Amino acid sequence: MSWWGKVVGGAFGFMLGGPLGAVLGATLGHQFDRGLSNLEGDFLSLGSQERVQAAFFTATFSVMGHLAKADGRVSEGEIAVAKNLMAQMQLNDAQRKAAIELFNTGKQPGFPLEESLEQLRVECHHRTTLLQMFLEIQVQAALADGRLHAAERETLNSISDQLRFPPNFIEEILRFIRGTSHAGRDGGRPAGRVNLQDAYDILGVGRSATDADLKKAYRRLMNQHHPDKLVAKGLPDEMMKLATEKTQKIQKAYDLIRESRKAA
Repeated sequence: MSWWGKVVGGAFGFMLGGPLGAVLGATLGHQFDRGLSNLEGDFLSLGSQERVQAAFFTATFSVMGHLAKADGRVSEGEIAVAKNLMAQMQLNDAQRKAAIELFNTGKQPGFPLEESLEQLRVECHHRTTLLQMFLEIQVQAALADGRLHAAERETLNSISDQLRFPPNFIEEILRFIRGTSHAGRDGGRPAGRVNLQDAYDILGVGRSATDADLKKAYRRLMNQHHPDKLVAKGLPDEMMKLATEKTQKIQKAYDLIRESRKAA
């Protein structure tokens, strides 16, 4: 049975506990029963794939809702990003309804952001690339209206710190996301076209980088975003398409830079 099958079966909230379990349990209308601790299977084990998948799904949409509200209002662009993410994931009706409810829960005053992030960090159990994917999704949502508000930047930096990423890590992700979405550059270019500066931003290196440094950055990013590796670590299967699209953009960026250097 998939992680979602166990969620709708009413078991997830009971076994996970904590703020994420409470949020998803309330979203699905489950009543908590502490007497279900004898349920069998690896789903109970901290760090098990299905448990991590369910926690990641819950945190992704609830924290996205909280972030959307950080600047005082939820824009149409931020709502569109959330809906687009759901469409990319090809959620079924029940999953889509749950994602919307989680997003709305995150918008409410008193949403336990710090507690939820700490639980996500513990559940992911040193899966840094998985937490990075979570953070990239949040940054992409914050950029939905075309700019990053001060309150959103502050919230993102706080999220990054709590997930124990290095200082200024959000700036690295911002360059990556802006490169893949062409934010602020050549808005009239056809979709899917990447210019040379985009390519360098995606790989996180400057034009003066050596070929060896370029290859190192490319391999690091491909390893961080490899769909199969992320799913094996706990990325919900439904989000595999997101990782695939990121690796395709990384590949295009690397190829463009190499071609430009050969032509120079």
